[in-house]
Amino acid sequence: MSSYLRVVLAILEKDVRKELRTKEIVSSMFVFAVLVLVVFNFTLALDETRALELGPGILWTAFIFASTLGLNRSFAGERENQSLSGLMLAPVDRSAIYFGKLLSNLLFILAMEIFVLPLFVVFFNLNVWEVLPGSDLAWFGLVLVLGTLGYTALGTILAAVAANTTMRDVLLPMLLFSFAIPIIIAAAEATRLLFDVDPLSDPGTWVTLLAGCTTSYLAVSWMVFEYVLEE
Repeated sequence: MSSYLRVVLAILEKDVRKELRTKEIVSSMFVFAVLVLVVFNFTLALDETRALELGPGILWTAFIFASTLGLNRSFAGERENQSLSGLMLAPVDRSAIYFGKLLSNLLFILAMEIFVLPLFVVFFNLNVWEVLPGSDLAWFGLVLVLGTLGYTALGTILAAVAANTTMRDVLLPMLLFSFAIPIIIAAAEATRLLFDVDPLSDPGTWVTLLAGCTTSYLAVSWMVFEYVLEE
């Protein structure tokens, strides 16, 4: 195993161990996402047809807001404990730090989404097997992973930028919501088409855009992360 991969896995293991001990990131994201769903559910009082139309947007709104809450803590703890300086001394490409944090953030956010999805189905009274039959369920899984990966890739690099400022709690959402618009729109539109009862609905174009944006964010983040750490 190369030293690069060892650093990535070591950072991932460190973050997972910390989260298993404190449970502060996943639990806070989960509670926030559930609150968003509860507010929309009781204020809009949607019937089944409207739930299929608006549900995807509501679901991704809950995911995005809750994920931002978790991403805000990604590098804040490292800065507060001065542990980031120790990570930077590791004799390996500093992009390994980025990928380690990316994997831990992705794992936490996907865990939150897995817990939230059943509640979304219950709150909006959806029959999953009718809404997402067969291959559509696989497509939805792909959209969920690509959208989460793209948002997390961008959020991780911007969390590193915001951690260097005294206004990180405000700066990160401002930057992240602005730059993540293509990811959010593509993920929500692809999910909406999958929820559409029209058998001719094809989310392929939006999934392609989602994959392209995710790849671009990963590539750019990998290239600039070293310079972000130096600032």
